[in-house]
Amino acid sequence: MSYSSTESSLLESRANLTSIKFVKIEETYYIKGLIMKLKIIFIVSTITLSFFVLQSCNNNLVEPVESTSYKPVDLNDGLLVSTPEEQGINPAAISSTYQSAEALGNIYSLLVVKNNYLVSEKYFNGQSYQDANSIASVTKSFTSALTLLALQEGYISSLDQKMVEFFPEFDWQNSDSRKSQITIWEMLQMRSGYPWEEFSPYYDMLWARQRNWLPLIEEFPLESNPGTNFGYSNLIAHIVGIIVARSSGNTLLSFAQTELFEPLGFQSVYWLQDSLGYYYGHGDLHLTPRELLKFGLLFLNGGIYNGTRILPEELIRESLTPYSLNTYGRRILEHYNLLDYGYMWWLTKMGNHQVSFAGGHGGQLIVLVHDMNMVVVSTADYLPGLFGEEAWNKTKAVMELVGRFIEQL
Repeated sequence: MSYSSTESSLLESRANLTSIKFVKIEETYYIKGLIMKLKIIFIVSTITLSFFVLQSCNNNLVEPVESTSYKPVDLNDGLLVSTPEEQGINPAAISSTYQSAEALGNIYSLLVVKNNYLVSEKYFNGQSYQDANSIASVTKSFTSALTLLALQEGYISSLDQKMVEFFPEFDWQNSDSRKSQITIWEMLQMRSGYPWEEFSPYYDMLWARQRNWLPLIEEFPLESNPGTNFGYSNLIAHIVGIIVARSSGNTLLSFAQTELFEPLGFQSVYWLQDSLGYYYGHGDLHLTPRELLKFGLLFLNGGIYNGTRILPEELIRESLTPYSLNTYGRRILEHYNLLDYGYMWWLTKMGNHQVSFAGGHGGQLIVLVHDMNMVVVSTADYLPGLFGEEAWNKTKAVMELVGRFIEQL
């Protein structure tokens, strides 16, 4: 097919127009693409600049929430404060632990001391550092310490003294003769032979229903020979407290104020009494979390607090020696090894760390991590009147939180 010169010129003109059109389209897309690239470069540059500005400002402004939420306050109460980093603790481990604690409805406080410095502290569920709550069976470790102080002051001649010497009002001649052989030493170890109330429902019910426990030392039968088997007993802890009171010629609280609480700088002590006026040696002492820390530091530092010796190092060492091994006969907590027992202190391993701890119903804890030079304290709702599986699950949640933290250090 052939075209005339006119047709050829027309086609050539159309082709040129088409070519120009495509060039314009390409130029348009090129320009649009260039604009888009410039926008992207601008946005990225802005974000980058903002990041560096914020990082620079952070040095002069308030720290992020994660690092301040557990920052302790210097209250000039004898506890020195520092940071986890300065004392060689990974702050991520502490931060994640406190985040987990937020989810627990029964925890009240969590505090960590490292190298004698308070490095983290936080309160939960409406509590503050001023709140003193029942520390439940953590009281037993205080009763044990007061017994050693009575020994140091000469009110008790020896831990080999017999229990019956302090209770002449009972007719021991017509009682189980083995009771006359029970020593204070065996009572501190919970090896008196009296029933382990937790596993003796009848006796557990008897002491729980009355406020005068003293006659129960005559009424309760022995389930084993003294010094042979472990049997955790609230009754025996209370009786040890009465021995301290009678031997010192004072109330347990007054003796404690002079010999222990005032040297440690306690301010908010409250302690419940039985119907005879004896302060409960097994529980119901009310203290603040910071006061628990001070008591923990006393034992961690071998009987010295803030440069003052309160208890002999030898007696501290004896207190934290395991006399009864594997008390429960099995492992009952995931992050705690088998539980041994000293002088009203529990002993176990958490991961690779050998620890001693005072423990109480609900999740009250004073944990001494010896190889880390550390004390961890937790307080919680002590669950008055609540026992059984529900109470154990709440208690265990707090204990496992602390155990998991120590295990990963």
